[in-house]
Amino acid sequence: MNGDEQVDFRTLNYVIAIAKHQNITKAAETLYVGQPTLSKFLMTLEQDLGVKLFRRLGNKYMLTYAGERYVEKAAQILSLKNDLDAEMADILKQDVGVLNVAFANMRCSYMLPATLPAFRARHPNVKVNVFEGTSDQNDRRLLEGQVDVAFYTYPGEENPLIEYHTLASEELLICTCRDHPLAAKAVSNGHSPYPKLELNMLKDELVLLMRPEQRTRQIVDSILHENRIHFDNILYTSNIQAIMGLVSSGYGVSFVFDSHLRHRIDETPIDCYSFGNPCTRYDFVAATRKRSYLSRYVEDFIEIVRQAV
Repeated sequence: MNGDEQVDFRTLNYVIAIAKHQNITKAAETLYVGQPTLSKFLMTLEQDLGVKLFRRLGNKYMLTYAGERYVEKAAQILSLKNDLDAEMADILKQDVGVLNVAFANMRCSYMLPATLPAFRARHPNVKVNVFEGTSDQNDRRLLEGQVDVAFYTYPGEENPLIEYHTLASEELLICTCRDHPLAAKAVSNGHSPYPKLELNMLKDELVLLMRPEQRTRQIVDSILHENRIHFDNILYTSNIQAIMGLVSSGYGVSFVFDSHLRHRIDETPIDCYSFGNPCTRYDFVAATRKRSYLSRYVEDFIEIVRQAV
């Protein structure tokens, strides 16, 4: 590239789209260009570079080593461009832009009503795009530049490319129906507002657990493994509202973070208990790309979420 040439951000986006979809037709659809146009673009680019970025296996386009390096650097360049655009907008005091945020599925039902109206009141000209998914899916969106910030329970094992901003400390609790026989076995716990049960007391219960890809389930699995506890009678579902409804009716016991209790839509009664030594707490965090620039409206949204948790 000579000194008169400029970075062609369209080229970078085109290559990243082909790598993501591994198919020219699907990539062309997402880019709103014709498939022949995109095929010709790739052929011309590889000729100009003098190296193949993709190897073709039928209709599938797989990255070569050169392609992997190209996509990695292209993603970094686009991320820097997004940071620069956001910073320039702040300097010009333009309260306009787009905010891309990600929440875990189970939090959306109460976090969106608690945050979006307050954010719009502060930034009426900023468009908000919401992405829902598991914490792992939202990490990928974050690192690929699809979202500016993701909110979830701290994973324990940090990704070196992500910065974690602690917003609250949440207690993981055992939940049962009101007046469950286990209540007679609970003892007071000075480290929690909830009485305490031992995990092994659940061994004869139907235990309602989330799916393996959900962060709460991953945390519970880790705790059970660490304590060498195994449950034989388990029902799996990804729906936290369904779990709370079943628990309140006496159909099983489960685990829930106390923040979910504060935002429950279903008011059916349940009882909750602490466990662990002295109790079990995890941080709720806002995750951003490490060393990325955070615009004023991103920082404002993070603060609104902090107040809503």
